[in-house]
Amino acid sequence: MARDAFDRVNVRALSDVSFDVENGERIGIIGPNGAGKTTLLKVLAGIYKPTQGRVSIYGRAMALINASVGLNPDATGRENIILRGMYMDIHPRAMRRHIDAVAEFTELGDYLDMPVRTYSSGMMVRLAFAISTCIRPEILVLDEWLAAGDAQFLLKAQKRMEEFVSGSSIVVLASHSFDLVRQWCRRAIYLRQGVAQAIGPVEDVIAEYEATL
Repeated sequence: MARDAFDRVNVRALSDVSFDVENGERIGIIGPNGAGKTTLLKVLAGIYKPTQGRVSIYGRAMALINASVGLNPDATGRENIILRGMYMDIHPRAMRRHIDAVAEFTELGDYLDMPVRTYSSGMMVRLAFAISTCIRPEILVLDEWLAAGDAQFLLKAQKRMEEFVSGSSIVVLASHSFDLVRQWCRRAIYLRQGVAQAIGPVEDVIAEYEATL
């Protein structure tokens, strides 16, 4: 954190983080709150551009980071399927072919024709998750926001996530859950204050993180 000539506070969320992810890898990102995990995901997803260095991505990346991103609260759920698809760089014509499948998965019924601002947080997660997973990506970048969904939906979503993760060429997962990282990943990055403290096999990296707790 530093101040510039105009006395503005500049926060460096990431600093000198460098790594490669090979085809077929699943890599976890762990660290305390404010470590830079979500920022790193957004850089990998192309949402943020790095102010220094570069990111090279080969393949179609899909980000599951924030349930509300790409949703218009004044548009209906059905309209938001198209809008969020555009946010994911998918043509409206292609997204229209997935509307029935999204509707079936969400089980939102008549709510799909109501404005999203009338939805509960759990309903919003259902819609965002169903839209984001209706097309399988080559590269999957995800945060653990799915945990905000209601309990009845979680089992169904967990099954889809397992299929989604197994079908993606590369997966990058940021999580506070060591069990989740152990389940899905073989390699991990431990971030603290935007700096990579350790990169390597999951158990080694978790052990280094746990030693600081």
